[in-house]
Amino acid sequence: MPRLCQSLVCRGDDVSLYSVAEPGVEELHTDQGDMHHSRFAWDYANIPILKGLRKSRGLTNALREAMPSADIVHNHGLWLLPNIESGRIAARAKRPFLVSPRGMLAPAARTFSSIKKRVVWNLCQGAVMRGAACLHATSSEEHDDLRALGLTNPIAVIPNGIDIPDLAGRRKVDSPERTLLSLGRIHPKKGLDSLVRAWARVEREHPSWRLRIVGPNEQGHAEQLRELANQLGVDRVSIEAPVYGPDKFSAYRDADLFALSTLNENFGLTVAEALASGTPVISTKGAPWQGLETEHCGWWIDHGVEPLAGALNLAMTMPREELHAMGLRGSAWMLRDFSWNRIAFDMQSVYEWVLGRGERPSTVHLN
Repeated sequence: MPRLCQSLVCRGDDVSLYSVAEPGVEELHTDQGDMHHSRFAWDYANIPILKGLRKSRGLTNALREAMPSADIVHNHGLWLLPNIESGRIAARAKRPFLVSPRGMLAPAARTFSSIKKRVVWNLCQGAVMRGAACLHATSSEEHDDLRALGLTNPIAVIPNGIDIPDLAGRRKVDSPERTLLSLGRIHPKKGLDSLVRAWARVEREHPSWRLRIVGPNEQGHAEQLRELANQLGVDRVSIEAPVYGPDKFSAYRDADLFALSTLNENFGLTVAEALASGTPVISTKGAPWQGLETEHCGWWIDHGVEPLAGALNLAMTMPREELHAMGLRGSAWMLRDFSWNRIAFDMQSVYEWVLGRGERPSTVHLN
């Protein structure tokens, strides 16, 4: 979101980014240049239920004060009170309201805390969504998920943007060690248990390869994966703490292959980041990356241990030069279709259409 805001500013928009933060955090430092206004300054309640819902009087008051000068309000995410109150405040001020659900209405995502989500949806979140001038999906699959819920709003299908890193620092292809990387949240929905089981089937055949699973540990899932790896008797698997910024892109660049074994993603940003870094990708069909095959830069496979083990074995048998060439094709694809300037142009066109200042963009679907 900060990167989208900066890109919109570069196109001449006046952008303010509002959120809640841990107590004591007064500003969001984005390192993204000259974004006009970036605030991350509002504490939320410390009462158990309200804390979980991120109830913030400061943010609510700030949104009300901002409405007279706002043309449009764009909310990102669902289920928390700021996501709901922003819609209500925009409606009272008669300001167009957009919502980016960010994959939070996908069938797999709704299975987590499903009872709480149904309650929130029926009480308030559903009404806020139905009242939006436009919804934003990052893939055609997410568009279909929204329609399946009965939402009839216009839907703009615009992917996330990608920063293309400098590939000059990419590891030399004659390194003796080879790496399979999985980077992202270590959470049950990411299907990492299938990845570890698939790895157990191929590890002995590829002694120069190792598997790195890198990311924040959620719901104690990292410990569960370590126990699974011990049970399966695999040796060359490491489950590591998250990395950010330059260290994250170094991990992508240093990997020979990236794997996303997810159950469901509305976009799958890590796939785009890996491709942008010149690394070919294996992704399950839980993420909308069929272009991996049409662009000849990876594999798009069915769910399950068997398809994943088959794809791993095929990819890990390929010469380094072939994998490197696939990665370069992936980087060229990201540069062509996912640059931030293009994404900001598409989003700006949606804003202009919602405000009645332009024709309906081709990204906006009415059915």
